Amino acid sequence: MRDLPALLNSLDPDAGLAQRHVWLIKLFEWIRGDQTSPQAAVARCQTFIDAVQRQPALQDRLQAWWQTLIQTVDITPLLADFGFAPRTAFVSELAERLRRKLLPGTPETVDASELFPLVAPTRFDAQWLTALDESQIVQLTRLLSASPERDTLHWQHSLLDALTYCTAQIQATGFAHELRLRMNDATHNSQAFHALAADVEELGRVFFRPDRDLNQDDLQLQAAIVQYREHLDACRQAVNSVYTHLEENGISVGMVFRLRQLRERIVRVRELLDSLTSPKPAVAACKLLARRVITWQESKSIGALIGANSTLLSAKIAERSAETGETYLTRNRGEYREMLGKAMGGGAVTALTTLLKFIVVGIGLSAFWSGFWSSIAYAGTFILIQLLHFTLATKQPAMTAPAMAAKLKDIDSAEAVHSFVDEVTHLVRSQVAAVFGNVFMVVPSVLLVNTLIQLLLGHPMISTANAQHVLTTLTLLGPTLLWAAFTGGILFAAGLMAGWAENWFVLHRLGSAMRHNPRITAMLGTERAARWSLFMRKNISGFASNIALGLMLGLIPAFTGFFGLELEARHVTLSTGQLAAAGASLGLDAFRHPAIWWCIAAIPLIGALNLVVSFYFAFRLALQAHNVSRVNRARIRSAIWARWYSHPRSFFVPE
Repeated sequence: MRDLPALLNSLDPDAGLAQRHVWLIKLFEWIRGDQTSPQAAVARCQTFIDAVQRQPALQDRLQAWWQTLIQTVDITPLLADFGFAPRTAFVSELAERLRRKLLPGTPETVDASELFPLVAPTRFDAQWLTALDESQIVQLTRLLSASPERDTLHWQHSLLDALTYCTAQIQATGFAHELRLRMNDATHNSQAFHALAADVEELGRVFFRPDRDLNQDDLQLQAAIVQYREHLDACRQAVNSVYTHLEENGISVGMVFRLRQLRERIVRVRELLDSLTSPKPAVAACKLLARRVITWQESKSIGALIGANSTLLSAKIAERSAETGETYLTRNRGEYREMLGKAMGGGAVTALTTLLKFIVVGIGLSAFWSGFWSSIAYAGTFILIQLLHFTLATKQPAMTAPAMAAKLKDIDSAEAVHSFVDEVTHLVRSQVAAVFGNVFMVVPSVLLVNTLIQLLLGHPMISTANAQHVLTTLTLLGPTLLWAAFTGGILFAAGLMAGWAENWFVLHRLGSAMRHNPRITAMLGTERAARWSLFMRKNISGFASNIALGLMLGLIPAFTGFFGLELEARHVTLSTGQLAAAGASLGLDAFRHPAIWWCIAAIPLIGALNLVVSFYFAFRLALQAHNVSRVNRARIRSAIWARWYSHPRSFFVPE
């Protein structure tokens, strides 16, 4: 309270632009105080009102300062554009938010949208502004203005300008080519967007007509407002139809961002319209400024921007992963035996991966090129596994987790819980079968390759020194489990790449382009182009996942090693193959030493961490994407344990 007299004495309506605005910033700081409660801030605001009312000379200076403020500062950007991206692009808005976080603002501005965040920078400002009662707002209005009617008219003109600007932005976005083609009944929707400009012009003409008859103008005004709102609703329905198109034909983050901006513009227009037609303009203005404080807080968050605009993309990625994940679940003995066979085939091909990895290491390239060619070896053999219709166990969780999450949408009934537990048993035994098949087959395959090399070249696949190095890196006594968990994150990221690539393929209609593009059909022929189109549609996600996984397994150690972090990958099938090669090089004598046994003990734990970490992240993403809020986890957990106690065999082999 002691600071108030000094603050009031420093008020100078003839001061420079920055000094006048700094005084306003300090006034709001004083009203906020220690931000203990909105009521305390309201009491301080009342103290300010009482102090000014007791000093007529001070009130004259305050009114002169207020007139200078409203005449020099343009409030229309605050009303119309505040909180919206300056350019309708996701990356531009992300860069803008980073800029606002890193660079300070200046009070030396005539733009109210730049001044307002300095004056009311905290969410607490919205709380105490909302807590002001009507009598206090009326007192403030009389305190600030010698002619409240004139200032009210100025405020209403600013609101109409803001309505005009918002309407123009809505029209521009609605006419955008990429959105208009995706709207249902584009011709009808185009007419709704076209009519908005005439609606807001008619609204202004009726509202500010100088010789109007109040009773008649009320009817005209209501008619103008109703027509404007009807066309806004038509625009909103057009926007919603675009979302339906995106769900069916692929999702773009940039397009989702433009749609969100458009929907929020429509909400902003309704807000401005309510303020313009309010019978109590000062109260409506106070509430509007309080909402701008919330808008500022929401527009600062980078995480909220990414989350809000990537939700649909996450949902589509999860949905496409769920479709793929269904093929990895074994529900009967026939599917179980088929999974074992595919996994054993994948383990056999992984022996080739192990050989290529050791060849690259043996050449002695620099860290980057060694990692690069290792990535090529990984990706190439992973794609070979895909084309041969084999399976690599650790790639399954990122696909099966979304399929599991899709089962949780209707989990309220006991029957749904029982069905979900069935899916859990299918999932666990599918993973066990895949890991067992990979590991079971990679060992004899590596030993066979080692024998062939021994017969042809006279030496084992790797030298004794390299074999000792393998034992050192895979031992359970080192950071092996940490790297195994990290590899689970890599596997999850590869699953994301798969879903994103398939969504991108569908969004840009590349399948249709491959089937019908004249240049492609002329080169391949109509039938072959159709076959290639179908082949790519079925395999694009697998190609993306395998290439991404191969690149990450090979290049992440090289790049992180350059920065001194030295993150490494521990993939269960690859690690088993490397350990088999090391055992073949060292011979049977190696089994007399504990080092190799520590490595053997690490293999099942590596596999478990690869699977669990990858599944956990994919499952969490799928839950968020499907909007599964709160599931009765205790009930599901107890049901799973009950199944484990009553039928443990079902988790490993089909009944």
